Order: sequence, then structure tokens, then C-alpha cells
Amino acid sequence: MAEAQARQRGGKAKDVSVAALAEIGLRFEVDGEIATITLDRPEKRNAQTFATWSALGRIGESLPEQVRVVVVKGEGPSFSAGIDLRMFTPEGVPGQGSFSSAARSGGADFEQRIRQAQAGFLWLRRPEIVSIAAVQGHAIGAGFQLALACDLRIVADDVKFCMKEPALGLVPDLTGTKPLVELVGLAKAIDICLTARIVHADEAMRIGLAELVVAGGDLEQAVQDRIAQLLAVNRDAAVATKRLLQGARSRTLEEQSVAEGIEQAARIKALFG
Repeated sequence: MAEAQARQRGGKAKDVSVAALAEIGLRFEVDGEIATITLDRPEKRNAQTFATWSALGRIGESLPEQVRVVVVKGEGPSFSAGIDLRMFTPEGVPGQGSFSSAARSGGADFEQRIRQAQAGFLWLRRPEIVSIAAVQGHAIGAGFQLALACDLRIVADDVKFCMKEPALGLVPDLTGTKPLVELVGLAKAIDICLTARIVHADEAMRIGLAELVVAGGDLEQAVQDRIAQLLAVNRDAAVATKRLLQGARSRTLEEQSVAEGIEQAARIKALFG
């Protein structure tokens, strides 16, 4: 079976074939310490399905150990316009069903299916990697949540973030609500979600949704520049620091101080012991 990586050095991704991903509308490439996931259905504005989320989970499970940076991007003018609208029809997506067929299954079965979909987003926050969403054009609903699943968002000046789910009678369930609140605060998150309005690049930068806004033609270079900066930092120190930062919100200052001491002791021992 063909392996889903191009130009890879020093490691293999397992159980993720090029052909299977292409059928779903995804590309996965590994080049040394950098992995790139590309949503590749530009004719559908990179709309997502159950199969998309399952494939993202498999990529996370098989990610080569040497990877330090994961880039998530979309082919064509849009990052991702959200859920494939066929999932709202009785016929659904061939071979995958629809929300209608899912609703007829047992509640526990559908909740399990949601958890499986969420697994495709959760791994992007692992301490051992830094994930970057390179976002242009539409990032709607599931597309917005995929961008929120990443550690950093570098966006083109034509970006359009929108949490569309409430307007469709749904809730955001692909792990996007927590990072949204953490990034912009509760009031602004309520405003964005319950109005289902568009957040443009200038506002995204102002409220903390984006780390950097660039012209569309400069997006790829801006991502490469940030990758170079990230890879210049000691890997083990980066992993330990990300662990500290991720745990900071749930700890008191005293608890965080203790955690810092434990991580630093391990670093000193590794460097000088």
C-alpha cells in the first residue's frame, strides 16, 4: 500500500494510503520534521464529511515521531466551507450516510461517532508538536473549528471565519468551543457563535483569532518563515514549555510554579547531568 507522504526522510506514516486520502479529498505529506495536511476538494470549497474526520484521526495516530510542526491548509481559494451540505439531505454522502440516518441510530452510537470525529481534531494540540492553520478565504463551521484546533493561525487578508452551526440548528461539536472562549473571551465567543456572523481578518487579528495576517500571495512564505523560527528552538524545551502553557489556565500560580520547577529540573539534568 502506498504511503501518504512525499519527500519524507527518516520515518514512515502507517495505515494512511495516498489513494484512500485522495478519495476523501485529503493529502498528507511529511518532509523531515514538517507534516502538511491539505484539504483537497477545492471544487467543494474543501467541505468536510464523516470520512474527512476519520482520516484526520488516522493521520494523528500514525504521525511519524520526528514531526515537530504540522501545517493544515486548504487547496484553492477557501480553507474549508464547513460541513458537506449533502449530509443535511436524506440521501447523504455516498457510503457515509447523513445526519438523518445518524439520528435514526441509537443516541449512544451517534455520540460515539461524534467522539471519533473529535479525535481528528484533538491530536493537533499534542505538546510534542506545534500545529499551524494556514487559512485563506472561507473557514466556516467545521472549517473554523479545524483552524481553532491548531495552536497557531496564520491567515490571508481575505479570511472569513464563521461559526455557522447554531444558524443550522446545531452546536459546534468538533472541539472548537473551548479554544474559541480561551482566545477571545466568553462574551465575544457568544457574539460570534450566536449571531453566526463573519469575522474578517482585521477583527480576527484584533481579538486574538489570528497570530498574523498577510496578503493572500504571501501566506505560504509566512507559514514557512514561522516554521523556521519554531524549528530553531530546542525540541525538548519546546515540548516542555508547551506543556506548561497548556496547563497554566487550570493551575493556581503556586501550582504553576511547582510545574515549572519540575520541568526545569528535567531540562537541567538533560543538558548538564
